Amino acid sequence: MASCNTIPAAELISCYSDAGSRAAIPLVGLGTAAFPFAPETTKPAILHAIELGYRHFDTASIYQSEQALGEAIEEALLTGRLHSRSELFITSKLWCTDAHHDRVLPAIRNTLRNLKMEYLDLYLIHWPMCLKPGAAAFPVKAKDILPLDLKSVWEAMEECQRLGLTRSIGVSNFNTTKLQELLQFAKIPPAVNQVEMNPAWQQEKLREFCKGKGIHITAYSPLGGQTNPLRPCPVMDSPVLRDIANSKGQTVAQVSLRWVHEQGVSVVVKSFNKARLKENVEIFGWELSEEDRRKISLIPQSKKVCIKGMLSISPQECELEPHELSEVDVFELE
Repeated sequence: MASCNTIPAAELISCYSDAGSRAAIPLVGLGTAAFPFAPETTKPAILHAIELGYRHFDTASIYQSEQALGEAIEEALLTGRLHSRSELFITSKLWCTDAHHDRVLPAIRNTLRNLKMEYLDLYLIHWPMCLKPGAAAFPVKAKDILPLDLKSVWEAMEECQRLGLTRSIGVSNFNTTKLQELLQFAKIPPAVNQVEMNPAWQQEKLREFCKGKGIHITAYSPLGGQTNPLRPCPVMDSPVLRDIANSKGQTVAQVSLRWVHEQGVSVVVKSFNKARLKENVEIFGWELSEEDRRKISLIPQSKKVCIKGMLSISPQECELEPHELSEVDVFELE
């Protein structure tokens, strides 16, 4: 069985532990985003993941999984599966309806109440987008999208870190343009940018930019995300990845996760299946060959997660111009 010692970690430049050293983010974490939100299997899966050695857990207010995560951690501490909260790295995210300067602090405090914790390890702006306060959380209605005052929201995020409510702050779904905007005024730079990344959406331009700025990338949807059963998944159904997996005696999922790991990023992967939870941390102790990497570099690229897919399906609600989408999406246009 995997143990927490087998999952390596990466130091975060603008995140410090109680001892004053740079805090570290475990390179494999458990994602808790599921649709429909917050299934009953969430808490048991988290408890099993803790037993397998997972110490990095990713949640968000929109996922409705914060309470289940908090309950699972509380039980793990009571039963001896964990010895201390300090063993964990907990990430949560600010949803778009709270992406207003005066709503950030109340939002993180509500997250901490849900988790039954005093602090987060990482708090992220979920999307570079703002919605009307009180708007329906999901699906998003185009009429509820407002201009994001990134400077004032980031100032509130920095206050969260200064108050000790989170040990680090960052962003999610930010492209290089939005990161450049943020870095112009940030007093505390983002420690992390969490984005969709897998062999079918490799994010090379964004990765190079973040590396140069000292921003760690966490990859979500490393296996291609939830897919339409009538359409092949560009990752899990990839013949290239299948052939590599067969030659290595690994699964397609492990090959994809190993490729992501070898790019120098961390990964959060969602599975509530016991066998796959174990499989997903068994990506260390072997590596891809140069020929494997070359073949993967040639996989056709296709982005799955985008704002348009999050919008209400009502036609009158879905009319956003391309330039408006570019403000809130993570497409890197050459």
